[in-house]
Amino acid sequence: MRPPPYFARPQRGAAVTDNPFLSPSALPYQLPPFAEIRNEHYLPAFEAGMAEQLARVDAITANPEAPTFENTVVALEQSGLGTLKRVSLAFFNKFSSDTDDELNAIESEVSPKLAAHADKILLNADLFARIGVVWYHRDVLGAEALGLDEQDERLLERYWTEFVRGGAALDEAGKERLAAINAELAELSSKFNQQILTDINDAAVHVTDRAELAGLGEDQIGGAEAAAKARGLDGWLITQSNFSRHPLLEDLENRDLRERLYKATIGRGTDNAATLLRMVKLRAEKARLLGYEHFAAYVAADQTAGNAEVIAERLAGLAEASVRNARREAAELQEVIDAQGGGFALAAWDWSYYAKQVRQAKYGFDAEALKPYLELDRVLVDGVFFAAEREFGLTFEERKDLQGYHPEARVWEVFDGGKPLGLFLGDFFTRDSKKGGAWMNALVVQSDLTGDRPVVVNNLNIVKPSEGQPALVSVDNVTTLFHEFGHALHGLLSACRYPKTSMTSTPRDFVEYPSQVNEMWEDWPEVTANYMRHHETGEPAPAELIAQWKAAGKFGEGFASTEYLAAAILDQAWHRLAPEDVPEGDDPHALVEAFERKALEDAGIHLPEIAPRYRSVYFAHISIGYSAGYYSYIWSEILDADTVEWFKENGGLTRANGDHFRETLLSRGGSIDPMESFRRFRGRDAEIDPLLERRGLK
Repeated sequence: MRPPPYFARPQRGAAVTDNPFLSPSALPYQLPPFAEIRNEHYLPAFEAGMAEQLARVDAITANPEAPTFENTVVALEQSGLGTLKRVSLAFFNKFSSDTDDELNAIESEVSPKLAAHADKILLNADLFARIGVVWYHRDVLGAEALGLDEQDERLLERYWTEFVRGGAALDEAGKERLAAINAELAELSSKFNQQILTDINDAAVHVTDRAELAGLGEDQIGGAEAAAKARGLDGWLITQSNFSRHPLLEDLENRDLRERLYKATIGRGTDNAATLLRMVKLRAEKARLLGYEHFAAYVAADQTAGNAEVIAERLAGLAEASVRNARREAAELQEVIDAQGGGFALAAWDWSYYAKQVRQAKYGFDAEALKPYLELDRVLVDGVFFAAEREFGLTFEERKDLQGYHPEARVWEVFDGGKPLGLFLGDFFTRDSKKGGAWMNALVVQSDLTGDRPVVVNNLNIVKPSEGQPALVSVDNVTTLFHEFGHALHGLLSACRYPKTSMTSTPRDFVEYPSQVNEMWEDWPEVTANYMRHHETGEPAPAELIAQWKAAGKFGEGFASTEYLAAAILDQAWHRLAPEDVPEGDDPHALVEAFERKALEDAGIHLPEIAPRYRSVYFAHISIGYSAGYYSYIWSEILDADTVEWFKENGGLTRANGDHFRETLLSRGGSIDPMESFRRFRGRDAEIDPLLERRGLK
């Protein structure tokens, strides 16, 4: 059943009357009509959508009938499924993937408006009272007596929890202050993230002497030349990645350039320090207002972890073992430096370069030797898609007749056993208008309530090759392709009734789990045999090279675990502060650096040779929903490692295994308790030993 076609249209002139967001798209699967969408459509559509939803909420609270699940909870679920949903999904995907000054201005204006709009609903006393009646009846009479199945009960639980955590039980003064905090946080988060993209672009390193690029492959040099040309520069431009460790540090032979690149990378974000400190203070105040000791406790209470102290203990235990491993690795690297007569102590900009040499000496593996066998389209179609076909029976047909939001965003129709399932968009190359990192978005959310089928997007930041050259990708890119497609599968295979609990709408410390599981197939023999073929000859990669790659994959876990855990511990440290404990002073950047150092030293994970994966001032996760939640990756990896063991014990890449994983877990989204879905899949709770074994922490 679709919501009633009511649209409250603000009087904004011609830009509104032809606005494509005011009615469902006529394209297949309701793919947004990007050919028709212009920047001037967004704000009027947001305003129309917010007015539309508030009118529907008013109708719910004005209903003279006694509150029921249908006339209150389902009606609330339907209230936001029209214009607001359509424009929000399209806009924020476009803003993340292909922004410009105009879109930045729109995002800055609309983010606080959306926060205020959400508060108008969450702090609506009459609406909360109606939900409370249904919640009370569920408690007293039971879900079965109310005719609620487990998806209905889960939706009710999520709304009740959201309203309580959103401040609905506060007094009027508390509600007013909370609304002000949320509005300011929305403005600051927008400012923080836009500054990250600016800093990534500004921190690119310009090279004018080709000799300095010694060690890079021709494809890397060509990509740097193309990047320079795109900005009107001579020579070569090394664009920044989202992480503290730049991927080219392992190849560059010139130590001075390595140092220059590293310092440009970790020196980003000076202008974000004051914004960060203000966000941390406001979150701490919000948590206290809602009755929590600190923001980390507020976040953990609604995650599968349940408790911030449990998270802190787990991170501390893992950090101790990771640092031990990292120190052993550092000693190995120093031995190589000394043996080569380097005459210097290992520095952070040296780690990747010498780690590559140790890896080659130990395992004979050279990542550059594998690259000719990793052409992007072949990895995607014959690797990622192939594994999905073997596991779930999915097939993919590229739809060149359908237009994405950018010329590089390609569209595939996905079929399930020959039946139409949804659309998948892939946008793989980096550009100045795209934020760093990799992610999955939804453009249309699957729902049995509305009959909508999924449309999902994967974004990566692979350096685009120079014109006429093949898009050869790194091993890390291959992992990312499989990982992000794991998120896409979580969306595409969703079979849920309500949009609120559909697809990837799960706790943050669960949502990364299915995507991490999908990484398993990148080195599965049947899959590698299908996609690892030379881009010119089609010859399969030599078995010896693949074996070396797999063996070398176990190397460097000390570094990888330490840089990740350092970032996760920093995230927790910031969000365990009381409002009065947030650093204040005239030099915000110095305050942030001092806090970082002390937090890492206190946790025993301060190693000068290993920067946190993200420094605080360019830690995008803590401003886009992962604040106090970056621990989620390692938490999800416990489930992931245990699941990989299950697949191996049960025959690996088979339809029977895929169907079981799909039926019990992937298709359920957040429509039932996520840990219950894991138990239905695994037959028990998760065990941590497979993770410890994988990371060399046992």
